[in-house]
This record gives sequence, structure tokens and C-alpha cells, in this order.
Amino acid sequence: MIVFHTSNTIVVHPDIRFSRAALDFGKGFYVTALREQAVNYAEKFHFKSQPAILNIYELNENWRQGNVLRFDSYDEAWLDFVIANRRQQPVNIYDAVEGGVANDKVFRTLDLYFSGDIPKETALKRLQYEKPNHQICLLNQDFIDLNLTFLKHEVL
Repeated sequence: MIVFHTSNTIVVHPDIRFSRAALDFGKGFYVTALREQAVNYAEKFHFKSQPAILNIYELNENWRQGNVLRFDSYDEAWLDFVIANRRQQPVNIYDAVEGGVANDKVFRTLDLYFSGDIPKETALKRLQYEKPNHQICLLNQDFIDLNLTFLKHEVL
């Protein structure tokens, strides 16, 4: 499977030591199978007057045979997992997690829930109408080294 990672640099050898904590699926290397989503993410770098690089990889076809957690919707399990990661609370350890990204609209709902302004039930009702986009967080360096191969990059 071809996957994409947008950055302000070329990332030939992803290393999770350089990842930020408190993200949706934890501290890891994030990719997506949706090229358009990765290209749109470049706006973040352009806004800061930084270069935007689309890194393109091959993700081994057998990657899902690892210890992988998958979310098919913005449901209670997804919400609980994202909130736990953002609060840096303990979660089960996986090689990778696949599911929806907290885009702007979803993020607003998460932010309201995270701050205690709306209850979980209201957050889940709001999220049920959102169509998940796509992200894969590779959480284990050995898993990355075994399953992810850099192909090329494009300057956006």
C-alpha cells in the first residue's frame, strides 16, 4: 500500500524518537493512504513559511498482521482512545493504530469534550455524523523498520 507523510523535511528513515506526545493515537510516525489529505496538510507548513515535503512510502502488504488496532468510525472506543492519548494516560500497546483523523470539525468536538464543556454522549452524537478520514500511526520502531520503505519525496 502506498502511504504519505507530510513534513517540512525529507524523512527517509522515520524515527519515532522525534515524534510528539499527546497526539490522537500516541507518539509515533503518522501516515495516510489518502494523498489529497496529505497534500492538504501541507498548508500547515506553508502558513509558517516552511517547506512542505510529501514523503511517499510503501507499507508492506502484511502490516496488518502485526498487533494493530483499527477504528472504522468515530465511536466511543475511538473517542476514549484519543482522549487517553491526548491526556498521556496509559493505553494498550500496539504496533500500529489505524482510524480517523481529528480534523477541524472533529477537533472542535473533542476540544469541547476534553475541556468538560460537553458530556461524552453529546460528543458521540456530534461525531456520529462525521465520515472518518484516514491515518495510520506506526508506534513501534522495529515495526516501522520492517514494514515501511521510503520511495521518494515531492516538494509541495
